[in-house]
Amino acid sequence: MSKKGKAPYIGVDLGGTKILAAVISRKGKILSEAKSPTPDREGPEVVIARVVETVQQAARAAEIDPDDAAGLGIGSPGVVEAATGVVRFAPNLLHWDEVPLGRKLSEALGLPVVVGNDVDVATFGEYALGAGAGCHSVAGIFPGTGIGGALILNGKLHTGARGSAAEIGHITLLADGPVCGCGRRGCAEALASRTALERDLRAAMRFGRRTVLTDLMDAEGRIRSGALAKAAAANDLLVLEVLYRTAHYLGLLAGSIANLIDPEVIIFGGGLIEACEEWLMPTIRATAQQHFINRLDIEKVRIEVATLGDHAGVLGAAMLAQATFNNG
Repeated sequence: MSKKGKAPYIGVDLGGTKILAAVISRKGKILSEAKSPTPDREGPEVVIARVVETVQQAARAAEIDPDDAAGLGIGSPGVVEAATGVVRFAPNLLHWDEVPLGRKLSEALGLPVVVGNDVDVATFGEYALGAGAGCHSVAGIFPGTGIGGALILNGKLHTGARGSAAEIGHITLLADGPVCGCGRRGCAEALASRTALERDLRAAMRFGRRTVLTDLMDAEGRIRSGALAKAAAANDLLVLEVLYRTAHYLGLLAGSIANLIDPEVIIFGGGLIEACEEWLMPTIRATAQQHFINRLDIEKVRIEVATLGDHAGVLGAAMLAQATFNNG
């Protein structure tokens, strides 16, 4: 197959627990996919070899060789230098410091490779094919262990002068608030991440607050997003209180972003949002709108939930590759 014209792209989502690779048409249709566990404790060389194997599996399923594709995009956790394809640091992968991921994949697979931060790539997928389709300026907010963020301005990912733009989880929302994982106080992550939410729930439970969560935790004592949704649906007062407080801070964050870049849409994604949309999004929207400095046509800054689910990463990576390497 020629690398011009109708050749597909390959998208890869490299996560801390799994690797997902997909062959994707230029119109965003998934032609095939393959999944593998991430050997996250075995170092960069082993992980990269597993990525190559997973890409090869996806290519075989699409009945092509990897180098028949027009290019490959990959989303990686951590700090990524997009211009060079180097992962500067990935906290959830062992010994991932200054890893030339793009070059190594390009050499192994024989095709051009673009590397992006995983949240940047997922947001690019939503911009190209999901909740932000048709827009030119998009912000992504993904509450999880931390709060991932991404900005697309005038149709291009904005990664900043040093590749560290859109670290919105470290916008200060409450001076002298809780200590964040970064060491500072009052960051959005310290107030409204999945980690912060669980911290507040467990603290309340230790002080004797009643909650049905005690019966909904998994066998290892973890509070899953699905358990939060079940507790909220049962009108658990503690869970509702913490969810609404989390939503309030996420709304403040969205309002600040709207005032900074005036996007057409702010997209919220991730497992917490997907599970608890019913209880989070109305407060997020209302709080954000209360803090928009431009009160004219307030509805023109849409606040939406991501629509691509688990495929946002591979779709965004493939669409980013297409935007980077488009040759016909």
